[in-house]
Amino acid sequence: MEEPWDFEFLSRIVDGFVSFLSEFVDDWLANDMRVSIFKILFSWLVVSLIAIHFAWKFYGNTVNDMYYRQGTGGKNGGTPDTAPHRSG
Repeated sequence: MEEPWDFEFLSRIVDGFVSFLSEFVDDWLANDMRVSIFKILFSWLVVSLIAIHFAWKFYGNTVNDMYYRQGTGGKNGGTPDTAPHRSG
């Protein structure tokens, strides 16, 4: 027979998460240097990710076309089936 779920374990996880969030909010509302640095770095990360998203949306097809190998030979576009032999 299957044992029922242990809701005490799940409750501990939820309580730990809620306490972490409440501590995080308290620290976020405090105006000390550590929180200010975190806010600056977090804002920089978010702005950078948004900029990358819009740049890829605008230039993505161009970049993809630059590196896409044109041709019909081989499974990777224009790449040959065998490696070239170089003398040297």
